[in-house]
Amino acid sequence: MDTLYTISVKTIDGKECDLSKYAEKVMLIVNTASKCGFTGQYKGLEELYKKYKDRDLIVLGFPCNQFNSQEPGTEAEISSFCELNYGVTFPLFSKIDVNGDNAHPLYKELKQRAPGILGTQIIKWNFTKFLVGRGAETVKRFASAASPEALEKEIETLL
Repeated sequence: MDTLYTISVKTIDGKECDLSKYAEKVMLIVNTASKCGFTGQYKGLEELYKKYKDRDLIVLGFPCNQFNSQEPGTEAEISSFCELNYGVTFPLFSKIDVNGDNAHPLYKELKQRAPGILGTQIIKWNFTKFLVGRGAETVKRFASAASPEALEKEIETLL
């Protein structure tokens, strides 16, 4: 099994799990924030999830407060915000860092596998997206400005 699936993550309600439960799925992994100019993308992410979940797409949201403190809330507040404002049903996880010394191992791995422009590994902003194919054979990065809808053809290819 690919090492990506051995990484442990914590759900928004504090339960430990590892990514192996998603090994047979196509994953769209996104660092999210509730007070960002891109926050409206939650709607598109949820639409993608609903449209493709029966074909094994899973959207995974990782709140992050590293960019202008745009995710200041607690896990409970984040979960409530996402559900009430965007009807989010895809899995959300505990707040993490995506850059720096305390970057979560998941993001260290994703950034190494799919560096940004000019090979940079830094995440530039909220709602950077990583599309991971089944078995982690494919990992692609998309910038914050890429709308969830713009990823549909790439998702279709991996499904």
